[in-house]
Amino acid sequence: MIDVQHLTKRYGRVTAVDDVSFRVEKGEILGFLGPNGAGKTTTMRVLTGYMPPTEGRALVAGHDILEAPLEAKRRTGYLPETPPLYPEMTVRDYLMFVATINGLASAERRRRVETAMERTRVADMASRHCGKLSKGYRQRVGLAQAILHNPDVLILDEPTAGLDPKQIHETRDLIKSLGGDHTVILSTHILPEVAQTCSRVVIINKGRVVAIDTPENLTARLRGAETMFVQVDSAGADATPVIAAVPGVTGVTIAARRDEQASYEVASERGHDIRRQLAAAIVTQGWGLLELRPLRMSLEEIFLQLTTEENAGGAEVPRA
Repeated sequence: MIDVQHLTKRYGRVTAVDDVSFRVEKGEILGFLGPNGAGKTTTMRVLTGYMPPTEGRALVAGHDILEAPLEAKRRTGYLPETPPLYPEMTVRDYLMFVATINGLASAERRRRVETAMERTRVADMASRHCGKLSKGYRQRVGLAQAILHNPDVLILDEPTAGLDPKQIHETRDLIKSLGGDHTVILSTHILPEVAQTCSRVVIINKGRVVAIDTPENLTARLRGAETMFVQVDSAGADATPVIAAVPGVTGVTIAARRDEQASYEVASERGHDIRRQLAAAIVTQGWGLLELRPLRMSLEEIFLQLTTEENAGGAEVPRA
């Protein structure tokens, strides 16, 4: 549904987006993640036809953004970082105006506007001027105008900026409900946004893509091995030799020790499930197995590893 091929955008000598390529399948919700200044917004503006690329090409709903810009735009809903509201218009009048310029038939406009207001929970503000809305409501009206014409593709730049916790939860639920019927790119620097909403992640840093995959696969690939967290009541004995002797274990690290209990991080060969043998080895010693669980990198740890100065150019992460 979205196919980005070697996209580059330069401003004079500054390269904001550098040879970016990725695909988004129909109905998928893709998280476009990166620190501030990484090139996220520039990429979104190129995809929506707001500005042309310096090099490369992009297809949106099968239409080239340079060769068929109007067709690509008709199939795209866009929420920019600052919602494009007219302060002197009421919410309903503004959405009716947007419906008109999107070419909706007059018989359809009112129904689409009412539906969009209900879905984004702004119907109670229908008669209020946009200039008098709180930041959270302005953001939600911006989302309403993006979905108004039922586009194939939704491009959302920081869609929950300025919302309170309840509104953030509602907006995430709305975005998740849009997946399947719409293809969604969600640009953000907020890690929970991606973890809770998106099925796949593109991480961009300094204008370049440093990883594309699901959060789960990124975790496994960056660790390079499976890691288990084990807590043992061994009456003060060191369980390291017993754990290390389990087939498939490649390393044991003491994470914490308290009284007669100790916690260990146990690394194993990738794809080798050691839980059963590990539990048996501990119980056979007469020790208490208090906890045994996979230890995974958080999305925050992945993000930091891929975007820090020393790793940005050196992390070799397969791209799906």
